[in-house]
Amino acid sequence: MVAAKKQHTRRTRKAKPNRRRRIWVNWPDDKLLDLRLCDLAVRIERTPLHKYIQQIYKELERRNIRFRPHFWLSEDWFSPSGVPGVAIPFYLTHPRLQRLERGQMFEVEGGTRESCLRILRHEVGHAIDHAYRLHRRKRWRELFGLSSRPYPEFYRPRPYSKRYVVHLDAWYAQSHPDEDFAETFAVWLKPRAKWRKQYRNWPALKKLEYVDSLMQEIGDQTPAIRTRAHVESIREIRKPLREYYTAKKARYSLEYPNFYDPDLRRLFSDKPEHARREKAAAFLRRVRGEVRRQVSRWTGEHQYTLDQVLNAMIGRCHELKLRAVGSHKQLAMDFAILLTVQTMNFLFGGRHRIEM
Repeated sequence: MVAAKKQHTRRTRKAKPNRRRRIWVNWPDDKLLDLRLCDLAVRIERTPLHKYIQQIYKELERRNIRFRPHFWLSEDWFSPSGVPGVAIPFYLTHPRLQRLERGQMFEVEGGTRESCLRILRHEVGHAIDHAYRLHRRKRWRELFGLSSRPYPEFYRPRPYSKRYVVHLDAWYAQSHPDEDFAETFAVWLKPRAKWRKQYRNWPALKKLEYVDSLMQEIGDQTPAIRTRAHVESIREIRKPLREYYTAKKARYSLEYPNFYDPDLRRLFSDKPEHARREKAAAFLRRVRGEVRRQVSRWTGEHQYTLDQVLNAMIGRCHELKLRAVGSHKQLAMDFAILLTVQTMNFLFGGRHRIEM
């Protein structure tokens, strides 16, 4: 009885949150950026991420797939080669870190339930490939290509190609055979997805049908690779957040083209007397869903296509320190017209080279 009581006491103490570790929640950005990643002391448990992971497990269960990937926190989204698991970026564990991420990078990748689940399904596609070594199969190579092919520094997507599914932004399936498979798996895994109807008469349908039959084949099999390794775990990363964001900005080349400037300056203001008005970048992030849907209806273009131009224009508004002045309803309509024109230039003007 004594031993049982001591054990219970230890469990209770371990479950208690250590509030002292989260004093950074109220720190200003400059102070927070000096904190090391390993000192954030963040976890997946007790965050929305835990619920999203459970959702992914349920989706696998409904598909009669025995495999369950493991998850851990790191700097970015990735599934390491030879590891049947998924790393999730640390900033998704807390609203304060998401605010910092948005301030540094202008967006939070996976910051909503829908976008997070979309990325999780994609990364689980990589993890299940690693677990069962699917890329070694002859039919896999025939449909998707060689997994050993080096990743390109950039690629030129073909927006109208029907050889690939459309799931993540930037026609990501076109970037590499591994991404093609992960994207196809993600489309297949999504609950209530009508992929047979959506991709009817597309060459990509053969890939979806292959994934469907492949998952039925391996569903109850034990994975060949079962390591639970945590590669580049946040607990081991001693670099400060400032160093992390400096490297991240350089990697993603956040240098937005200035050929949008004349139109953006006509639409928004950089006058000192308007310095207290809402930032144009913040305004566009707020109305982006509405504008994107409107332009998609006008042009027939997929909303992912519009995001490529929209992200660049929002970034440029931030750099120019533009402000939203006047009727927000009229501004949204005028910007929708501008986005329509620039999207057509993007698609047909040869500017859609996407950096990896």
